[in-house]
Amino acid sequence: MKISGVELRRIAMPLVAPFRTSFGVETSRDVLLVRVVTEDGEGWAECAAMSEPRYCSEYVDGAQDVLRKFLVPALPKNGVDAASVGRALEPFTGHHMAKSALESAVLDAQLRATGDSFGSYLGAARDRVPCGVSVGIMDSIPELLDAVEGYVAEGYVRIKLKIEPGWDVEPVRAVRERFGDDLLLQVDANAAYTLVDAQHLAKLDDFGLLLIEQPLANDDFVQHAQLARLLRTPICLDESIESAAHAAAAISLGSCSVINIKPARVGGYLEARRIHDLARAHGIPVWCGGMLETGIGRAANVALAALPGFTLPGDTSGSRRYFATDITEPFVLVDGHLTVPTGPGLGVEPLPDLLKEVTTSTEWLAL
Repeated sequence: MKISGVELRRIAMPLVAPFRTSFGVETSRDVLLVRVVTEDGEGWAECAAMSEPRYCSEYVDGAQDVLRKFLVPALPKNGVDAASVGRALEPFTGHHMAKSALESAVLDAQLRATGDSFGSYLGAARDRVPCGVSVGIMDSIPELLDAVEGYVAEGYVRIKLKIEPGWDVEPVRAVRERFGDDLLLQVDANAAYTLVDAQHLAKLDDFGLLLIEQPLANDDFVQHAQLARLLRTPICLDESIESAAHAAAAISLGSCSVINIKPARVGGYLEARRIHDLARAHGIPVWCGGMLETGIGRAANVALAALPGFTLPGDTSGSRRYFATDITEPFVLVDGHLTVPTGPGLGVEPLPDLLKEVTTSTEWLAL
């Protein structure tokens, strides 16, 4: 393909309710969309970077800046495909979310031109995926129980509770007692603990959790391996895994027995597939994490989650979990599952009137 230009579009998406984690509270999403225009059509993608560098070092203003100054100008002028994007961007250190957005937009354009879907290209093994939901830190346990009850009633097959010091054992106990042992339940610490907390975290072993996600610092494979030997609950790594090489190191060291694959965090869907293949070869289950995406990012995540190694429900919630109105046709939960789009590329695209309504700025970068 030959790319004529790239549009960087910012949109404002209020959340239906505040979402609190151990690193902060979000009430709205400032989203960067990337649109690649080629001689044959266009492709869309979503940059998952947040407004502030709290989940990771990237943030949305920085992502737009690095795309403008470095990544877009580095694209090959002719013969561009998704694989060549990764090679062209490799000299630039970090900025995985910005790289992922650009590579994904090119891949969407590429697949729309050939008539292939994201799912078929990546190797999807099923036409729908089971969905879990991530429940933020609440002001009280009764409020938490009400929220979980609502998600269970909607049909979500797995509940993930965000935890932090002071909000961990008792909320988990309350949810387990209220909803029973059959509820698939896991927790996510977003690196809020240290190895000193091992004895306290071991109290979670009593609740039959699927896993505890990212309990310790992002860059500490060694201490995660030590913690894994002290807990019965399986350890899952999220923020620590930024590449297939990181995944290989974590598996080799025994730092985790489950991996959360977030395509944006690892630089794109091609690297996400490499991590999936590596984990599957080692018998490590994986699942697809979320970053409060709109329908653009959700479509690609659902396609990825349909690969055979994704044996645990992911955070691929329905659109209404986060947004009153999505910018695409909404993803609707049916019997605890979302359908994998089968149309060309992502299989979805922004609805023009809704997109215009939420757009705050656009920037055109000609090639």
